Amino acid sequence: MTKLPEDFIRETRLVMGEERFDRYLEAFNEEAPVSIRINPKFSWNVERDIVPWCSEGYYLSGRPQFTFDPLFHAGCYYVQEAASMFVTRILRQFVKEPVAMLDMCAAPGGKSTAAISVLPEGSTLVSNEPIPTRAQILLENITKWDWPNCTVTNNYPRDFRKAKARFDVILCDVPCSGEGMFRKDPETISEWSLQNVEKCWRLQREIVSDAWTCLNPGGLLIYSTCTFNTKENEENVRWMLSEFDDAEILEIPTEAEWHITGSLLEGFDAPVCRFIPGITKGEGLFICALRKNSDTGARGLGAARFGIRQMKGMSILEPPYHRTTVPPTIELSYHEALRYLRGEALVLPADTPRGIVTITYKGFPLGPAKNIGNRANNLYPKPWRIKTTHLPDQAPEVLRMEELKN
Repeated sequence: MTKLPEDFIRETRLVMGEERFDRYLEAFNEEAPVSIRINPKFSWNVERDIVPWCSEGYYLSGRPQFTFDPLFHAGCYYVQEAASMFVTRILRQFVKEPVAMLDMCAAPGGKSTAAISVLPEGSTLVSNEPIPTRAQILLENITKWDWPNCTVTNNYPRDFRKAKARFDVILCDVPCSGEGMFRKDPETISEWSLQNVEKCWRLQREIVSDAWTCLNPGGLLIYSTCTFNTKENEENVRWMLSEFDDAEILEIPTEAEWHITGSLLEGFDAPVCRFIPGITKGEGLFICALRKNSDTGARGLGAARFGIRQMKGMSILEPPYHRTTVPPTIELSYHEALRYLRGEALVLPADTPRGIVTITYKGFPLGPAKNIGNRANNLYPKPWRIKTTHLPDQAPEVLRMEELKN
C-alpha cells in the first residue's frame, strides 16, 4: 500500500473516525474507478454502468489508452473522475433558466465541460484559469468540447472583481492540498504538508471573497475541493456564512445508495457533501452550494448576461481554430487519424478541392488541414499533438459506434 504522511494519517483519522478511515485505507488496495462523461451534443445509448448522480457519466471496466482513441480527441467524451461530475447534479437542481456562469479555477476543464453541457440553452460560461500553462490545456479541452457561448480566460480572481464582472453562477473549485487524489495520483502525496494546508485555506478564502463580490443577488456559488481536512472545507464554509451576511447554504438532494457523506466536523450541521474513496465510487471531493440572498431587489438567476465588454483589459484566449465543420470533409482510417493527430502531412484524394478541409474520423471532426495539391498541410495545433510514435493495431474500444452517433 502507498505510504501516507504520518501527519495526514493522524489528522484524517480524527476527521473521518476509525470506521470510515479504515474503509478509506482499504481503497488503496483496490483499482481506482475509471469513468468518462459523454458529450451530449452527440446522440448516444451507452450500455455501461452509469454514474448515478450524472446521467452523462459512465464507469469503465478498466483504463484504456485514451491517447490512441481519435474519438477522445474529437471531444466525443471527457475522461473525468466520477465524484467531480456531481457539479451537474447541483446545476440541474438549482439552475432552471439561462444564466451567466463563471468557473473561476477551471483547468483542465472537467467541471467546465460538465457545466456547459447541462446549463439551460442560452446560458454563457466563462471558463477561467489563472496559470498560463494550465490555461492553454483548458483552452484545448474547451475547444474540443465545442459548445457555444463558452469563453476561456487567463486571469486572477481579483481581476474579475476589479473589472466589476457579474455572474449568476460562480464555481470555485479552488486549489487545495489534494488529499482526495492520493489514491489516483500518488505524486500528490509528496506535495502534501500541514504547511500547505494552511497556505491553501487562506488562498481559498481570498478566491471566494473575490467571487462573492462578482455574484449577482440571488446568485449561486458552488464551492468544492478535492481534499478531506476541515480547514479547507467545513471551516471555510463556516467562515463564508459568518463573513457574508447574505449567504445561505442550500440542501442538495442525494440518494442513500450513493453513500455520500455529510459534514465530518463536530457541531457543524450545514448541508455539505463529501465523497470518500472506499465509501463512494470515486475519489475524494467536498462540495456545497450557497445562495447570495438580498433584501433589496434580488434579481434571481437568469438576470445576468455575460458580454465581452465586461472583460475589458482582461486576458481572453482565442482557440487556434473553430470546431465548426468546414466542408469538404475528409474521412480518415484509424491509423491515418493517428498520423494526423501526430501532426504528420497528409496525402488526400486527388479530387479534394484546394484550401481548408475538415479531417474526420468515423464522421467526427478532428481538425483542419490545408490542401495544396500534391499534399495537405497539417493544421492540427502543435501543443495538442500526440507525442508518441507508437501506432496500436486497433483503437481502444471506449465507445462503440452503435452507442455513439454523430
